[in-house]
Amino acid sequence: MKALLFSLLASASLLAAAPEKLSLEDFTDANGGKPGAGWTSEDGGVIRLTPGKGTGFLISKKEYANFEMEWDWKLADAGNNGIKYWVANIKDAKGKGEWLGIEYQMIDDDKHPDGKRGGSHNSGSVYDLIDSAKDKVLKPIGEWNHSRVVVKDGKLEHFLNGKPCASVDTKSDEWKAALAKSKFAKKVGFAPGKGKLMLTEHGDPCWFKNLTITDLDAK
Repeated sequence: MKALLFSLLASASLLAAAPEKLSLEDFTDANGGKPGAGWTSEDGGVIRLTPGKGTGFLISKKEYANFEMEWDWKLADAGNNGIKYWVANIKDAKGKGEWLGIEYQMIDDDKHPDGKRGGSHNSGSVYDLIDSAKDKVLKPIGEWNHSRVVVKDGKLEHFLNGKPCASVDTKSDEWKAALAKSKFAKKVGFAPGKGKLMLTEHGDPCWFKNLTITDLDAK
């Protein structure tokens, strides 16, 4: 039985798409144009955010449903940022659109006001929905952290520096309860099961490096 299981896993690995390395060329601004001023590429596969007037967030050109994503990141002192997935342009009753998605929170837990709230507002959490683990491993500000997100059949897993730090099944009662208490409770169509990626911009400097994604639905 074990031999059969390993054989199946090996076959699945061979069939899986190769990781795709993402750069600024894979993203647009909110209106489909080029990334705003403040987003730059640096040596070593680094995407740097130096926010200023009109910088704004970035939206991926592609959509993903089931995937594995990895990246390195660091923040400036008291900084705040994140990566969102299953991002969609959700329209309200008046037809006004808003880009929303599930966020992997990246924040200075000790100095940023939102980070100091703890729970679902600190690093590694599913922002405003699921707390991050109390024993997570977070590097000091200015050092590179390594993060990973695995999304498969509605199950979300967040990892930080090699350790699990948050997880939830979006088909579960836990998710429904968390969503009902969150800021997204009245956002009809939030987390639709697939969508774009977002590199957020919350007004603080941030660095991304080695951002890769494996589309688990690709053949």
